[in-house]
Amino acid sequence: MPVPPVLPLSLYVHLPWCVKKCPYCDFNSHALRGSLPESEYLRALLEDLAEELNRARDRSVDSVFFGGGTPSLFSADAIRSVLDTVDHQGMLGADAEITLEANPGTVERGRFADFAAVGVNRISLGAQSFDPGQLAALGRIHSSADIWVALDEIQLAGISNFNLDLMYGLPGQDVAGAMSDLDQAISAGPAHISHYQLTIEPNTLFHVRPPALPGEDSVADTEIACAERLAEAGYRRYEISAYAREGSQCRHNINYWSFGDYLGVGAGAHGKLTDLQADAAVCRRSKLRHPSAYMSASRSRLDGEALISGPQLRFEFMLNTLRLTDGFDEEQYQQRTGLPLSGLLPDLERLAAQGLMASDGHGRWAATGLGLRFLNDLQAHFLPADEQQQAGNG
Repeated sequence: MPVPPVLPLSLYVHLPWCVKKCPYCDFNSHALRGSLPESEYLRALLEDLAEELNRARDRSVDSVFFGGGTPSLFSADAIRSVLDTVDHQGMLGADAEITLEANPGTVERGRFADFAAVGVNRISLGAQSFDPGQLAALGRIHSSADIWVALDEIQLAGISNFNLDLMYGLPGQDVAGAMSDLDQAISAGPAHISHYQLTIEPNTLFHVRPPALPGEDSVADTEIACAERLAEAGYRRYEISAYAREGSQCRHNINYWSFGDYLGVGAGAHGKLTDLQADAAVCRRSKLRHPSAYMSASRSRLDGEALISGPQLRFEFMLNTLRLTDGFDEEQYQQRTGLPLSGLLPDLERLAAQGLMASDGHGRWAATGLGLRFLNDLQAHFLPADEQQQAGNG
């Protein structure tokens, strides 16, 4: 089946600095030492952006996501420079979703109004918890009061489309504690809530000195209770860790998880482009990871580039789309991978027999509730054979 003439296209912009590195964070973020090198980084960023936009000429950018780090450390003028660059190329969609991540501890009065004035129309606020003890345990620099101040600033800026990041399975947290956090988040009236479990990742302080976390049964009980509460409050789960009111799903993330295309600019950013002239050949790129190397590069800031095809392409499609509660349809699989459906259907039918996946009878497949609960295991079923063998030997 031919690749459609246009695939959804997003832009991810990585702004890597934080005031302080959180002990659980394994993202490419760096504690700020001294003043923010905004102008130097912006120069490198705009050069990187120009190169990436050139690779996707004649396509429209449907969403922009400023992630980090703490993007709200940057000025509104810096954000405007990025958006203006896309717009001057005629590539910024008229109704593009433009998201900026923010930390409650870095919000200055009037800052969100400034961001809104340059085009930001969605805020993702990293609350993580409303409990003072938990915020301290997580190494956050903000207080519960700071969250409410930031929420007031978002409202004053006229930004109704905002997300709250909330974690559960925190040190010593029981179901009641997680529900208290969630109830406070819901009371703030966000359009979207990202609700995800704290996990201990390699190369983090928590991995070196892990805190005492709740047991698996307690975490499972928490997830079930919170999902029910979110549904009662009108938030539909559309992705493994994302809930939204009707019409407020994050368009940027849906594009990721549905295997759309995206450009990545900034230190350590990743991108994915499908060659529309070939048989759905997918190119993945990554940029130089450390900010100093990224800023000092005299020419290309490319760190790696790879063409994905065959079994690996199939795995990456399933790795992403299985996160969506609505899953994917067969036509989408063929369009976005260029692979025949015949190579996938036997696996889908086998997993359906095991109760991990289900079909609606009209070509749409999705993980069942059981499949979502054991999502990592479900995704592993689609690993290329050699990687499955390595995983088994491990």
